Amino acid sequence: MLNFENGMIISISENSLKIGPMLISISSGPVPSTSVIIPAKSEELFLKLLSEKISSFLKGICIVTGNFEKPLDNETTKQLMHEIVGEIKQ
Repeated sequence: MLNFENGMIISISENSLKIGPMLISISSGPVPSTSVIIPAKSEELFLKLLSEKISSFLKGICIVTGNFEKPLDNETTKQLMHEIVGEIKQ
């Protein structure tokens, strides 16, 4: 995680540090606007939800990239979301 005055960059990697699918969300109104920078084969919904949630919380920009070796199950997705959002709210 990299913090900036107007937002945050989050990189999630499994095992090796690689750039994966990348999304950007900007919260400039009631609903964040999200764009795909690098398309995802899977996990795009998770990355989009995470990016939008964080940009809304920070009232700024959030860039999220994730590299996963296999598709995430529901429990892992919930746990990751909980851990990352908890870390940001501190």
